[in-house]
Amino acid sequence: MTGRLTMALPSKGRLREPSWSLLEASGVSPQEPGERVLQAHCRNADIDLLFVRAEDVPEYVQDGVVDCGITGLDLVYERESRVEVLLRLGFGTCSLQAAVSSDDEATRLEDLAGRRIATSHPHIAAKTLADRGVNAEIIPVAGSVEISPRLGLADAIIDLVSTGSTLRTNGLRSIDVLFESEAVLIGRVNSKDFEARRTLTTVLGSVINARANRYLLCNVSKERLSEVIAVLPTTGSPSVMDLATPGVVAVHALVPAVGIWKLLPRLEAAGASSILTLPVERMVP
Repeated sequence: MTGRLTMALPSKGRLREPSWSLLEASGVSPQEPGERVLQAHCRNADIDLLFVRAEDVPEYVQDGVVDCGITGLDLVYERESRVEVLLRLGFGTCSLQAAVSSDDEATRLEDLAGRRIATSHPHIAAKTLADRGVNAEIIPVAGSVEISPRLGLADAIIDLVSTGSTLRTNGLRSIDVLFESEAVLIGRVNSKDFEARRTLTTVLGSVINARANRYLLCNVSKERLSEVIAVLPTTGSPSVMDLATPGVVAVHALVPAVGIWKLLPRLEAAGASSILTLPVERMVP
């Protein structure tokens, strides 16, 4: 990198460990801090790390305290922060959903008109309700939003949902999705350190792309090569190489990791053999 970057990372919560793992997988090798350490340096990259609450990262970046940071996309929108989303990181996925008690008759967001809604995301909630013409009372709640209906504080909630288990535990069911979120790398608007930021996003992006793909190798007779190629879900042309065995070729291709479960039996049925799938360490499109 041509310049030294300052980067804010979540100090706790569900985004901390995945953020740390992404940096390590990218070869940045940050020095491991103790639980109370607020700053750290990267051994082999010109990056200084600052550990703060994920909720505070958008403001730190917006105000120029740091050059960039990792936080949730929902937090960026909730605080209406003037920052630039540099990269979607592929973890911390969740959605902001409206939910009601299991015995409530509401089935969609519009059914909450005239009712009280508790949420820790009042700005996103209010904007979405206004956009959909729903007039409801927003009750800001800092934590434990799910218990609000049981306490009589609200008739419904709008809260982040990952698996839905917390909703079910509290006798709630989702009726609508307002916003899709995930972890993102954000940067200052009009930053002048373009080269350093470009290098960081390229390195992090190469790991994110690699995690989403697998390197596939298989053998197939030339007579059935077209069948195997037709099965492969590749965006480009796979590599095909002649083998020592006459009439047999090796096929190499990058395939989406999420489709491996269904792809392997289809390849076998198409005539492929000696099928291998390997993890990819880096991938720059």
